Amino acid sequence: MANNSVPPNRPTEKKVPTLLDHVRAVIEKHQLFAHGTRIIVGVSGGPDSLVLLHCLRALRNDFNLHLHVAHLNHQLRGEESQADAEFVAALAQEWKLPASIEARDVQAFAEKQRLSLEEAARRVRYAFLAEVAWHEGASTIAVGHHRDDQVETILMHFLRGTGLAGLRGMKYKTEMKGVAFGILPDSEQPPLYLVRPLLDVTRSEIDEYARSHYLSPRIDRSNFEPIFFRNRLRYNIIPFLETVNPNLSQVLYRTALTIADDYDLIDSIVKAEMSKLARRDQGTIVFKREAWNALHPALQRGTLRAAIQELRGEMRDIGWAPIEEARRIALEKNAGAEATLPGGLILVVSYNELFIAEATQGVPLPDLPLLHTDMVPLPPTGIIELPHSDWIVETQVSNQMPEITDRWSAVFDFAMCRGERYLRRRRPGDRFQPAGMQGHSRSLHDFLIDEKVQRAVRAQLPILVVGDRIVWVCGLREDDRARVTPLTREFWHVSFRKKNSIA
Repeated sequence: MANNSVPPNRPTEKKVPTLLDHVRAVIEKHQLFAHGTRIIVGVSGGPDSLVLLHCLRALRNDFNLHLHVAHLNHQLRGEESQADAEFVAALAQEWKLPASIEARDVQAFAEKQRLSLEEAARRVRYAFLAEVAWHEGASTIAVGHHRDDQVETILMHFLRGTGLAGLRGMKYKTEMKGVAFGILPDSEQPPLYLVRPLLDVTRSEIDEYARSHYLSPRIDRSNFEPIFFRNRLRYNIIPFLETVNPNLSQVLYRTALTIADDYDLIDSIVKAEMSKLARRDQGTIVFKREAWNALHPALQRGTLRAAIQELRGEMRDIGWAPIEEARRIALEKNAGAEATLPGGLILVVSYNELFIAEATQGVPLPDLPLLHTDMVPLPPTGIIELPHSDWIVETQVSNQMPEITDRWSAVFDFAMCRGERYLRRRRPGDRFQPAGMQGHSRSLHDFLIDEKVQRAVRAQLPILVVGDRIVWVCGLREDDRARVTPLTREFWHVSFRKKNSIA
């Protein structure tokens, strides 16, 4: 009988994982895509993207992948850029893969959008890849970012100032949306996912793989130019830091993995808090101020970032300083205070709420019967439409006390309301005698502040005036001199209603 056991004293041979094994493991562990997925592979012609394409092609049958090569000529290096495009086109033909090869003027885009050349190239490239994916009916885009890129990205974010979102580095899989990817926030296109199968692989491993498989990648000389921040990090800053800690890359890589887990936990809590204390209103994020103030500082920062990203489509590079300044103003300043946020947004402090809104548009006005004109005359009895509004005001004189339905309805002694009657906006120096104050007068300005009326509303809140005397700060308080008494014989009823509520 044969003995198949391993003879004693003979060490068991252990297979050393190859780069292809690492890529397969990353795909499966992080569920980068399902079997049968159509994938757009971004290929510049350099070693990273060339190795990525070679690996996915080698794994094509294992995952039943449908690969499509995409290359964008950025038109930044003249004949060299054109030669890169021709190289990728020839390679795709040799490997019998469909390809989309196009060119875009990145320099012109950078100047028009006032972006750095690096950021402009990034946006144009991702927008191109998204267009190819939609055209080909693909749901996934694969790019060749690797472990050394991850280390550089983390250090770039740290030096520029960022929170956990930046220090976690690039994700293995992320949904592409928002202006950072050149995709409009309201895009009706199906969702796209960006995957990075080489994110656990080092640059040296990629170079060795290319040599061992006789690949001949193109070399982009701009990757050595010190004008670009990433290149200065790669060739100057990181080598210097490695003289302090030779394991710097390993430390930063492991730190990113830990921070990514920490971020996921905090992000889940932030999303839970957003669902409880925030709402979206006319393109504005509105927080309940008291509940927001009670949050832990980490969640205050997190919710502010989440609001910006919701309005700006996963905006990148939200720095620490503007978030912290907005948080301080929200906590310490009175109603009406504002803070500038990234992406052309502002934070506006109200009495009971915090608004994250477009800086050019400001805080949206609530759906109230506001005056969009200086003055509206009122008859004793009738229905008047408020200009540029969905509201009407109805007046009626009767011999019986009418029913008061809500705060936008009031009844006065008609005998005390003789003279010219009209609605107007507030004016400097306005005073009245609020009911319940035993005839004492009050500054309208101070009264509205004490009532915690939003600043934008104060300017358009209707004031009911008879002659030169205020008889009602509409929706808030009647004047003591016009109120109903036991001696009232005629009752003047004034009420505001939405147009569609009229039978």
